Amino acid sequence: MSHKDTAQEAFDAIEADLQRISRSLFDNPETAYQEFESSRLLAEFIESQGVEVTYPAYGLDTAFEATAGTSGPRVVICCEYDGLPEVGQACGHNIIATAAVGAGLAVAPVADELGVRVTILGTPAEEGGGGKIQLLEAGAFEDAAASMMIHPFPTDIVDKSFQAARGFIVEFTGKESHAGFAPHLGVNALDAFVQAYMNVATLRQHYLPTDRTHCIINHGGDAQNIIPAYTSSTWGIRAATGERLEELVAKVTACWEAAASATGCELKVTPVAEPYLDVKTNPAMAELYQANSESLGRPMPREEVVEGGSTDMGNVSQVVPSIHPMVAIDAQGAVNHQKEFAAATVTESGNLAIRDGALAMAFTIIDMADQDIWGTL
Repeated sequence: MSHKDTAQEAFDAIEADLQRISRSLFDNPETAYQEFESSRLLAEFIESQGVEVTYPAYGLDTAFEATAGTSGPRVVICCEYDGLPEVGQACGHNIIATAAVGAGLAVAPVADELGVRVTILGTPAEEGGGGKIQLLEAGAFEDAAASMMIHPFPTDIVDKSFQAARGFIVEFTGKESHAGFAPHLGVNALDAFVQAYMNVATLRQHYLPTDRTHCIINHGGDAQNIIPAYTSSTWGIRAATGERLEELVAKVTACWEAAASATGCELKVTPVAEPYLDVKTNPAMAELYQANSESLGRPMPREEVVEGGSTDMGNVSQVVPSIHPMVAIDAQGAVNHQKEFAAATVTESGNLAIRDGALAMAFTIIDMADQDIWGTL
């Protein structure tokens, strides 16, 4: 029996369990750094399959690490499981998690024969907080020869690009006053926010096609008859590269500063977590994954149109050879971060994505070991 046959047999034995876990993560989504039940469920299942788990790991309460194989190059499979506020698993992290676990446990029986170590790394807070960045800084990828994960999406793409991104809390502080008889004594922090928003809207005509800026209002005032003395908003800024991102951040910051100056408000800008960097796809790994996915009946085309999006996997890919293929699920026209997309993750199509993603990653690791390509990555 070939290594791939053994891996497929190992996956087949746990496929129903993985579908059950995916459903549980869908039914009980937990947001960034709150994934206590999700991480426990995954860690306990891995341990039940005979692979020792460190949990929690690297100083993060909802991170875990499990490694099969005793020597050789180490491949880290990133396992995401955090959900989103309100829309739950609308980015399909239940599929990411179970495909990662499936891939790692599929390779586990042949890891020593291949001379490779395979780590399933539980990585919290991709949707906000940058868990992988913290894990990088804590040494979780220190001796990794390669890293990979898959991500559900409306279409199959082996080498989707992702933007560099930064987040900020922007606060304007003015002075309250009676909005009816003494508005002239107030300094309107809501006006400052509105002006800042319009400044950025005006700036957008000068954006590159891959530039993005978006925001929400956290606090806009306390009552309609009080001049708002304080507003808070959260902003996201994205660009194709880290270099372009810093250029764009400077331009957007000038928009915020101009609004503060025009309205007489004080401005406070606080970064949210660390910057997410753009994804650097390793071509040799992508080629192997593409071939293995096609052998499973799922062709994986190259990216033709850049659609945006960001991930902390970009930070990993800048220091460790990595791939981040997108695996299609039939969401009936819905896209990531919509409730309808979340619902599609637990359909037959979602379950097939777990299988195809897990086996394509497992087979890719086997090919990397059999072909001994480590020095060429």
